[in-house]
Amino acid sequence: MDLGIDGRVAMVAAASKGIGKACAMALAREGCRVSICARGAEALEAAREEIAAAAGEDMVMDFVADVCVPCDLEAWLRATEETMGPADIVVTNTGGPPAARFMDLTDAQWMAGVDSTLMNVVRLSRLVIPGMAERGWGRLVHITSLVAKQPNDILTISTTLRAGLSALARLQSNQHAGRGITANAVLPGNTLTDRQYHLARVRAAELGIDETEALAHAAAASPMGRMADPSEIADAVAFLASERASYISGISLLVDGGAVQAIG
Repeated sequence: MDLGIDGRVAMVAAASKGIGKACAMALAREGCRVSICARGAEALEAAREEIAAAAGEDMVMDFVADVCVPCDLEAWLRATEETMGPADIVVTNTGGPPAARFMDLTDAQWMAGVDSTLMNVVRLSRLVIPGMAERGWGRLVHITSLVAKQPNDILTISTTLRAGLSALARLQSNQHAGRGITANAVLPGNTLTDRQYHLARVRAAELGIDETEALAHAAAASPMGRMADPSEIADAVAFLASERASYISGISLLVDGGAVQAIG
């Protein structure tokens, strides 16, 4: 299927590894010119080189930025526009906030979680929506988590804020779909990334099991009996960012191998 986004400019946040890098790769392979950011310069450059090898040197640029810092987001957008042109597709993405039960979390951890998980999405969306509206075309795709639909006791902050991002995607759709901008959230299930290994260590310590067993439990949470590869999440993101998804807006799409059992 031709996704109809050849030549579009895409920005993918936190794209030095994991789901973010996979999204950037998927979009570049569809012909998008992709701008990626992350905090770590070395890992970011390695990701840029990998994407360039697959899609072409002129198809990707990198920019060191912390998505929690407003001026970094502004600088990233400015550099993208100067190098590639206005952003047509924006994929918001961050690492997860601290994993802990409700009574074990401090105010400082909550505030850090709000900044890293919610406000970066708010700020980046606010920066790019005016230009998208002026051009009459745009795609916002927010990578969140299945905990937006199925709360997890050790992911208290993530559960709370990811549900809020689903609401934000709906509100953005309500307010901007008539201007040619779609806004959707993608809710990955357990995916084999660095974050998953971190959570396995947290679960292992809490349950008194080893990390390998904790990873096996995470895989068994899906009826498919395995975790997702980041590329499987990225393919869903690429579709929602495409011309083919022009009448899909405001949804929270589970890509979880059937783990969440709720209907609707």
